[in-house]
Amino acid sequence: MLPEPIAVMRQVIDVLDTLSVSYLVGGSFASSIYGTYRATADVDLVADLKFEHVPTLVKALSGQFYIDEDSVRDAIRLRRSFSAIHLATSFKVDVFIPQQRPYSRMELERRIRRTIWADPEYAVYLASVEDNLLAKLEWYRLGNEVSDRQWRDILGVIKTQGERLDFAYLRQWAAVLNVIDLLEKALLEAE
Repeated sequence: MLPEPIAVMRQVIDVLDTLSVSYLVGGSFASSIYGTYRATADVDLVADLKFEHVPTLVKALSGQFYIDEDSVRDAIRLRRSFSAIHLATSFKVDVFIPQQRPYSRMELERRIRRTIWADPEYAVYLASVEDNLLAKLEWYRLGNEVSDRQWRDILGVIKTQGERLDFAYLRQWAAVLNVIDLLEKALLEAE
């Protein structure tokens, strides 16, 4: 039996798969797989939803989730996020619409299919380790660089992954995303 957070996330991902929507799991869920485990009350998905997907998505999730159709449409229009809240558990799935920028396309192209639970086997598309790090650095910057949890997630991934990281890719996109200073600081601190 899948743990509750994964079972809830799976319900949303199953609908995305039915709609043939590209997605990836990111945020603290992914950084817990790549680095240091941290309990979280939500899961972050990046999903390339279009307006034509909205009625089917909302209909499929209604009853099990609180999901507001207008919020989903606004998220698509504004390239932001919306939440689907599982009614039985209050577990939240935050769905982010990719921004209109080259990096967001690259992030979806580089996603990795990975088994996240062994029995029963369940695999999802995860953000690559480098893209998860870059997203965490962006969120840390957007949060005025005060979130100890985000910083610990960043350091945990760097310490766990070490030399397996693609440092050229990280530095290239960190410069584009204006977080190169944070990346270099994290790399030094994680040594």
